[in-house]
Amino acid sequence: MDYKDTIKVMTGHGLIKKQKVDFSHIEALLLRAQKDIVAAKANLEIDEEVTYNYAYLAMLRCGRSIVFMKGYRSVDGQQHKTIIELSGEVLGEKFKNIIKKFDHMRRKRNQFTYDPFLPVSKIEAENALETAEEFVKIVLKLVQKENPQLRFNFLPSFLSKNQKLFFQKEGFFKTFVVSVLRCRKIGKC
Repeated sequence: MDYKDTIKVMTGHGLIKKQKVDFSHIEALLLRAQKDIVAAKANLEIDEEVTYNYAYLAMLRCGRSIVFMKGYRSVDGQQHKTIIELSGEVLGEKFKNIIKKFDHMRRKRNQFTYDPFLPVSKIEAENALETAEEFVKIVLKLVQKENPQLRFNFLPSFLSKNQKLFFQKEGFFKTFVVSVLRCRKIGKC
């Protein structure tokens, strides 16, 4: 089934409905996804489930961004599954493997949410985080391609002007995450 057929089927089954494209909404979701990645990294040594959950949430927010960008929103009782399936159709065959990982993470997250005896290993948390980082980068590129005039400003508002310049020069992800982790390690934030 191709993208257009998927849209017809999902609309017909009441899984999605039309929505006006709002890039400010998409930008807000992508900002939150990047914050989720930071939170996932910061918690890796503390709680694997938290890392896994935040990695999944980052991917879910990116998936929602893809769906919103195409002018739809999920509206059914299985919204996460719908987001993953439609994201996969939009991204296409090239990204089939990462979409499979995304769906696996959805199922795993659901299991450990409702079964307190199902642990998440550190390896699973690390893999989830790696997958989420890759997916966020893919979606950021896709959204930027779809709306080239959109300029993401993901630097937190609490930073000084000099700090913002430093983060922009060094790269937000690398510098911010290292700073947060260093801050937590020495206990002086």
